[in-house]
Amino acid sequence: MTPPAGDGLASAPPTPAGHAPWRRVTVGDPGPEFEARPPGQYAFDFPDTECDGWSTADLAVRFASVRGAKHRYYRQPRQDAARAAAHEDTRAVVAAVADGVSSATYSEHGAVEACRAALEQLLHQLSQEGGKLDFVGVARHAAERLRALTRWRLRGAEPARGEVAGLHATTLVAGVVRPHAEGPVVDVCRVGDSGAWVLDTSSGRYRALFGPKGDADAVVVSNEVTPLPHVPDPLEHITARLADHEVLLLGTDGFADPLGDGDGQVGALFTRRLATPPTPLWFAHLLDFSRETFDDDRTLLAVWPYPGTGAP
Repeated sequence: MTPPAGDGLASAPPTPAGHAPWRRVTVGDPGPEFEARPPGQYAFDFPDTECDGWSTADLAVRFASVRGAKHRYYRQPRQDAARAAAHEDTRAVVAAVADGVSSATYSEHGAVEACRAALEQLLHQLSQEGGKLDFVGVARHAAERLRALTRWRLRGAEPARGEVAGLHATTLVAGVVRPHAEGPVVDVCRVGDSGAWVLDTSSGRYRALFGPKGDADAVVVSNEVTPLPHVPDPLEHITARLADHEVLLLGTDGFADPLGDGDGQVGALFTRRLATPPTPLWFAHLLDFSRETFDDDRTLLAVWPYPGTGAP
C-alpha cells in the first residue's frame, strides 16, 4: 500500500542521541515507512505486536504476530493470533495459529478464541490414556467456541452458521510436536489457507506440509477460503518428523505469500536467521520485515528440536 500524500500521517519519532534503534529489516524494495495509527478504541486487547518464546528439555518455541501496514494505516486491529503451550507429562508442545477473515466483523476475536480452544482440546487429548489425537474433535471444539462467542454477542440468541462466520470467521492451523528418539514427531491439521512448513536450515529448502491455496494449473485462481466455523470433511491432517537441522513453521498467509516456494529473498532471510532460535523480540523484529506490496498481518510460530534429545 502507498499512503496518499498530504494525509497528515505522522512519521516515526526522532531517535535520541546515543540510542541507535533496530533498523527495520528490508527485503528487496521496502514498503512505505510511517508511524502506525491506533486501532479503534475498543481494540485495546489486540496489540500491534506480540511475541513469546521458551524452551523445554527437548524443543524450543518462538512465535510472533505483527500488524500489517494496511491495518496500521487504516486503524484496524491485528486479526492474526498464535498460542503455544507445553504438555508436561508427554513433553510435547502444542501450538496453533489463526488468521481472522477480513470480511468478518470481529475476526480478531475469532482468531484468538480458535487458538485458545484448539490448545485446550489438544492438551486435554494428550492427558487422556494413550494420548490419542482427534483433530476433527479439535476443529469442532474451536467451531463451537466461535458459536458460543457469537451467541454471547447476539445476547443469547442461537446463531446460524452464517451469522457465526459473518462475525468471527477464521482460519486455523494447529498441532502437536512430540519428542521421539528418532526425531520429534509433528501432527498438524488446518482449516482454511494458513500454512505449515518444514525448513531444512542446512539446504535452505522449505517443504510445505499442505498444498497451495489453489490449483497451479487452473485458468482462474480463486482466493476464497472456507474457514471456521465450517469443519471440512475430510479435515486436512499430516504427520511428519523433524531432523536436527529442521524447523517446524506454522504461519498465516501474511508470511506465506512473500515466502512463496522459499527460493527467493524472504526464504533466504529466514533460513539464515532461523538456523538457531533467536530471542523472542528479535523473532518479532525479523517477522516485521518491510517489502513492497506485502502489507497483510503476519504470524509465524517456529519449533526447533534440540539435537541429541528425545524421548527414549
